[in-house]
Amino acid sequence: MSRIIIVGGGAAGFFAAITAAERNPENEVIILEKGKKVLQKVKISGGGRCNVTHACFTPRDLVEFYPRGKKELLGPFHTFMTGDTMEWFENRGVPLKIEDDNRIFPESNSSQTIIDCLVNSAEQAGVKILFNQNVQSIDILEKGFDVKTTETNFSADKLLIAAGSNPKVWSLSETLGHSIVAPVPSLFTFNINDKRIQELPGISVPNATVKIAGTKLEDFGPLLITHWGMSGPAILKMSAFGARVLAELGYQFQVEVNWISKSTENTLDQLKNLQKELNKKVIVLKSPFSDIPKRLWEQLVLNSEIETNHRWVDLSKKQLDSLSKQLTKGVFQANGKSTFKDEFVTAGGVNLKEINFKRFESKLHKNLFFAGEVLNIDAVTGGFNFQNAWTGGYIAGLSMSED
Repeated sequence: MSRIIIVGGGAAGFFAAITAAERNPENEVIILEKGKKVLQKVKISGGGRCNVTHACFTPRDLVEFYPRGKKELLGPFHTFMTGDTMEWFENRGVPLKIEDDNRIFPESNSSQTIIDCLVNSAEQAGVKILFNQNVQSIDILEKGFDVKTTETNFSADKLLIAAGSNPKVWSLSETLGHSIVAPVPSLFTFNINDKRIQELPGISVPNATVKIAGTKLEDFGPLLITHWGMSGPAILKMSAFGARVLAELGYQFQVEVNWISKSTENTLDQLKNLQKELNKKVIVLKSPFSDIPKRLWEQLVLNSEIETNHRWVDLSKKQLDSLSKQLTKGVFQANGKSTFKDEFVTAGGVNLKEINFKRFESKLHKNLFFAGEVLNIDAVTGGFNFQNAWTGGYIAGLSMSED
C-alpha cells in the first residue's frame, strides 16, 4: 500500500486521483486543496458550461493546437485523448455534445455536471479531499516526501503536483531542483485605439489574415472588433503562439490586417472591375465583399480618402490603390493587451525537458509527478487546455497506481 498525495484540487489532480484509486484500491489517495472549494477553474470555464475537450481525434492534428507542449504531448495523446475523455465522462453518466465549432460540452450546458461527476467519482473510489491545505514546503526524504501545509504535515510515498499556473507552486517546484520557464500571459486580445474601428464593437469578419510587423507571426480566421480593440480566434491564437515574442515587444506593436485574405494585386483588379460594373452607384452604400459588413466597409472607404458621395466611376487610380491596401494591408497600432481574468492562461512553468512524458514523472526524483498547467504547456481556446489536464492526470494516475 502506498500513500499518494496530490497537491491541487483541479482537473488534472482529480483525474489523477480517481485513476490511481480505481486502478489500485489498496492505495491511500489524498487531494490537498488550498481553498474551500475544488475545481473552480472547471466551474467558470466556457462561460459556466465547461468546454470539456475538442472534437479532434488524431494525435498529430491535436498537438498542433499547443504552442508549448506540442512535441511532448504526441506520445501521451496516443495513450489518452479526446475520444477517451468523452468515453470516460459518458461511462459515468455525463452525456457530452459536439457543437458546430467542434467544442465539446456536457449536454446539461452546466459545468456543475462535470464537477459533480469528478467529485462523486473521487469519493466512490475512496479518495480523501482535504480543504484549506495551503502547502508551505515539500521535502524529499530517503523514501518518499514530507508535505507541510498550514494545517499539518503529510508523509507521501508518491507525490503529484497539479496546482496549475501558480507562482507559489512553481517556487516549491524549484526547491525540489526543477527549473521554471518564466511565465508570460497567453490568450489575450489586442488593445487598439483607431478611428477606423472605434464605433464598430461587435462587428466580425470570418476570414481575416493577421500579421505582426517585424516578426514571423501570422494567423488566419475570424476576427472580432471589440470596445478595446481586436479579438476573435485569429487574434487569440496569435497571442498564444506569439506569447513570448509579444511580451518582448512590451505589447507595443503594429498589426497588419488583411480583412478578405486576398492579395493586394488581386483586390486592386477586383476593385477596377467593380468600378466598371457599379459605375454610378455610391461606393459607401453597399459593401461588394460578402465578408465585409457595411459599417466596416464605410470606414475602410472613408479612410481611403474617398468622400461619402463618391460614385465608383469617380474613383481615381490613387483612391483605388488606397482602398485595396485598406482591405488587405490595414495597419493598426496595438498598445497593450486585455486578458480573460477568470480564464487566464499562462505560458510558462516547469521545464518540459525535466519530465518523463511516458509517466509524467520527474526525471530528477523518482515518484514525483507533474500534470496540468504547472508544466510549461498551454493551448489555444476550445477545450485543449482541459484535454492536457485529462491526459496528464490520467497517465500520472496510472503511473502512481503501480506498486
